[in-house]
Amino acid sequence: MKNYILPAVKLTFVMAVLVGIYLMFVYAGSKVLPTGGNAEIITYKGQKFYRNIGQEFKSPKYFHGRPSSVNYKADGSGASNKGPSNKEYLDIVQKRLNTLKMENPGMENTKVPVELITASGSGLDPDISPEGALYQVKRIAKVRNLSEEEVKNLVTQNTTPPVLHLLGPAKVNVLELNVALDKLSTHQ
Repeated sequence: MKNYILPAVKLTFVMAVLVGIYLMFVYAGSKVLPTGGNAEIITYKGQKFYRNIGQEFKSPKYFHGRPSSVNYKADGSGASNKGPSNKEYLDIVQKRLNTLKMENPGMENTKVPVELITASGSGLDPDISPEGALYQVKRIAKVRNLSEEEVKNLVTQNTTPPVLHLLGPAKVNVLELNVALDKLSTHQ
């Protein structure tokens, strides 16, 4: 028995040290980030919103983000775990597609960006592609009495390019875009 306990205690000690070093490395690394490892908060009209957590926008006068499998609750982050051949999942996606096309008249024959009808792995993705935002321009311009060109320019201004213009896709933060949209509408 002594032959098993001593190695187990040593291994536990070594692992505690290694994990502790790893955690210190991750913590120190997070402090180098622009946000210091903290949440990115946007204050708008006296309310605080988390920029890096998806928000739900239902009104036709706003851009809509990715659907959420966890109803946009950060404490329940996760995917639906239903595969692309699951009948229930396919029904959900088809329902989202039908709703999206109904909400965006005039776009029935336009290719639908996949992020507008599928949830992300976390269910909290705050960003969509520029194509996902442009798909919604016609609806928003009509509801807000703006020209489509003004709304397209707003999408372009709020598009973040890939890191170093090489890594990852271009993206648009839906919350920031909607805040900018409200500001544009009030200046009209």
